[in-house]
Amino acid sequence: MTFKKNGGNSNILRKKSFDMIIEDVNDKNHALKKSLSWFDLILFGIGAIIGTGIFVLTGVAAAKYAGPGLILSFILSGIACTFAALSYAEFASTFPAAGSTYSYSYVALGEIFAWIIGWDLILEYAFAIPTIALGWSGYFTNLLYSFGVNIPVWAANSASSAPGGIINLPAIGIVLLLGIILLFGTKESSIINNIAVIFKIMVVLFFIAVAVWHVHPSNWKPFLPYGWKGVFSGAAIIFFAYIGFDSVSTAAEETKNPERDMPIGILGSLGISTLLYIVVVAILTGVVSYTKLNTPEPVAFALTSLGINWASGLVSFGAIAGITTVLLVMMYGQTRIFFAMSRDGLLPPLLSKLHEKFKTPVASTIIVALFAALVAGFFSIDELAKLVNIGTMFAFVLVSIAVIVLRYTKPDLPRKFRCPFVPLIPILSIASTVFLMISLPLETWIRFIVWFVLGIIIYFFYGYRHSKLAQNDYKGVKVESLYKEV
Repeated sequence: MTFKKNGGNSNILRKKSFDMIIEDVNDKNHALKKSLSWFDLILFGIGAIIGTGIFVLTGVAAAKYAGPGLILSFILSGIACTFAALSYAEFASTFPAAGSTYSYSYVALGEIFAWIIGWDLILEYAFAIPTIALGWSGYFTNLLYSFGVNIPVWAANSASSAPGGIINLPAIGIVLLLGIILLFGTKESSIINNIAVIFKIMVVLFFIAVAVWHVHPSNWKPFLPYGWKGVFSGAAIIFFAYIGFDSVSTAAEETKNPERDMPIGILGSLGISTLLYIVVVAILTGVVSYTKLNTPEPVAFALTSLGINWASGLVSFGAIAGITTVLLVMMYGQTRIFFAMSRDGLLPPLLSKLHEKFKTPVASTIIVALFAALVAGFFSIDELAKLVNIGTMFAFVLVSIAVIVLRYTKPDLPRKFRCPFVPLIPILSIASTVFLMISLPLETWIRFIVWFVLGIIIYFFYGYRHSKLAQNDYKGVKVESLYKEV
């Protein structure tokens, strides 16, 4: 099978073909190194999922939105994410290319939709990284304080997050450090991630083992202090806790056997993380009244309230390791989105230029690190988390739509993993995600619309004219050997 020259195409709904995806993957000038296994992907996903959600947002969401009913919020968000994850697993195993939902939309829906979702993913990752960095900073500052080291308020908080705050130096520092690590290669970053993930899972299990004996059922009453509206609002807020699984799909091009390993990595990491979330939230709200959990380090706070200070310190250390892996994976995902869009000509070519030795996108990594560091240094966590949520939810809606469209337009496309009960499962994903989106505040929607309009302007001024499809920049390549097992 060979790819036929497309011819310059000025249609904003122009689509990439399956052959074009494979040509991009095999392009020696833009080929990422294949080094990840299914085990790496599961830990990659857990590394992205378990962190800020479990160590930071659980306290705020319980205190301000759902109370002990946050358990139901996590279940609702988990179900919505499972529906979306099945769609992600089908696409990631079918199209082993960097770019996640962006690449899938390019094939199924057309270039304008691919641009929209790519721009949306930039929003998701660009603000997820500094949000997570702020959570990291809170635990790091707390850990230093337990050792008698007190970072001044002005140096550990932005002006919008605490009185007397000026800049959050710990948040800036960790982002820049991880940016440097990412420059050295995917496998090297994966090894660091795997070690930290195993450690943080052990810490979470340790918290469960220690705290479960101190649960007082009276703390679960009332179970729904804010009613079902609070449960739904809580689900929309802590949706942030689940977004890591979609980062796994950005690693498809660097996976040794993506047809088999991507579904295992996506669904396995989501399942393990959901179970741990539910158990930890149940114990957390059973140990401490939800009214006292409005703190950036709720898990450590719970152990301190029990007088187990040494355990609190250990959990803080585990939280730092855990949140570090989330940061690492999110920064990785952002750079691969830039890489994929640049390789297609929708963003400047500098963003897809690879380091000669490490085969990592240098400019993309530097830009991501510098932008995230600046935002983390001067904004508050509440302002950023809501923007991330709506961006992620919109991505879930589009990938679910894309699965339905491609099943009918390309029924014979080789699919190693198939989302079951199409179109029912994708429709349930769309419905549950839209329901959660409606629960987000109006100001979040306004910011999202402004970002959307800005993206459309950039597309028509740059991406539309520089797209590889518009430039007729595909040469033709044989691809019979890609799916030898199909």
